[in-house]
Amino acid sequence: MAEPRPPLTLGARVLGAVLLILLLGGVLVSGSAWLNGQQAARQAYDRILLGAARDIAESVRIQEGVPAADLPVSAFQLLAQAPDDRIYYAVHGPGQAFITGVDPESEVQVPPPGSGGPDYFEARLNGEPARFVRITRRFAERSFSGPVEVVVGQTLRARKAMTSDLMLDALLPMAVAGLALMAMAWLVIRTALRPLEDITNDLARRDPYDLTPIATGRLPRELQVVLGAMNRFMGRLDTQVEAMRNLISDTAHQLRTPVAAMRVQAETAVAEPGEAARRSALERLLARTRSLGRLLDQLLSRALVVHRTDSAPRRPVDLREVALEIMERDDHALLAPGSDLRLEIGEDPVMVLADAFSLGEAAGNLLGNALRHGTPPVAIGAEQRGREAILWVRDAGPGPAPAVTEQLGSRFNRSAGTQENSTGIGLSIVASVAAAFGGRVEMANEDSGFRAALVLPAAEEKP
Repeated sequence: MAEPRPPLTLGARVLGAVLLILLLGGVLVSGSAWLNGQQAARQAYDRILLGAARDIAESVRIQEGVPAADLPVSAFQLLAQAPDDRIYYAVHGPGQAFITGVDPESEVQVPPPGSGGPDYFEARLNGEPARFVRITRRFAERSFSGPVEVVVGQTLRARKAMTSDLMLDALLPMAVAGLALMAMAWLVIRTALRPLEDITNDLARRDPYDLTPIATGRLPRELQVVLGAMNRFMGRLDTQVEAMRNLISDTAHQLRTPVAAMRVQAETAVAEPGEAARRSALERLLARTRSLGRLLDQLLSRALVVHRTDSAPRRPVDLREVALEIMERDDHALLAPGSDLRLEIGEDPVMVLADAFSLGEAAGNLLGNALRHGTPPVAIGAEQRGREAILWVRDAGPGPAPAVTEQLGSRFNRSAGTQENSTGIGLSIVASVAAAFGGRVEMANEDSGFRAALVLPAAEEKP
């Protein structure tokens, strides 16, 4: 099976289009030049025919009551300007009486007389196409009264040669100009496509992991549009690659200590001689295993949130429904059995344009932090404040110190006074969601306790 032909380059396509336009223009100009040449040749040689016919007509005299013609040399000098053409002339009196001419038995088909002026017509002369003119001179003398008709014609060889010469004279400069235009078009195309070569060379020299945007400042607007889309794609790809790197880094960073601790605790449990000591070691190992499970869930959740915030379409979401869904999951019963959890939402929708899954993960981590590190009762709610929509969680505790609050939300940050197994990943998920949807995370101590909130731009659309 034959391999498919490689596609034409962009330069070849543009040059082909220019060549096609020039060819079409050449065809139109050639046709126009041919018609103009024919018209010019007809006018020139029709004047010659008319001049010869008038000279012959002026030479007709009435001798003894009979018209006679003494053919002038000037008429034949005019007709001799087309030396390769055959000529025809004839003089007839009243009733088509032959006076003089080439051949009274000629096969030239002369049409009936017209209005009396010069009549041009075409017929065949000895098997060749020819052009004729007929003029009539009227006499009114004592000895003769009536019309005398003069017909002069010649073949079309000189006319065709003149038409060809005129067309070639018009087409030759156009052909030279067309070749010059093709060369100029090729240079212009090469110059216009040079930025594409520069971009190709830039991408070829890049490191495989270099996903920084390509500079578009000096490029044509059409290329800026293409490179803008490419840069946005590379930005999303860079975000995904960075998320994968962070997941690997987080996993390596977070699992090293728990896995080492689990190994030590397992070795301790094996080495303990007493049943009570062994049971205590196994309980600590079980607690560590549960903590490790939560850590893995958070790591995967963070990676999924980073992916969805970049790729998932944004749709109208009611933050009240997000808060209600978190309440209905009953995850708080596992995190803090018997905890006092309250839902505080109003009747008016609190709309944002975002990804519902990502918002749910952020809300779940806010609530989980409050249940693990805060003081009951814990409340979750949603409200709109001006042009901002707020999803918040509040507990009755004093919260961390202001200096520690400023650092919350960064990866691996463990605030002072929190439990040992706190990693800071939960709030980093909230911070990632806030940044992805143009919002922020607010943490503040209020009269009723410590409040952590996800603040996003409110959407105008209502459900």
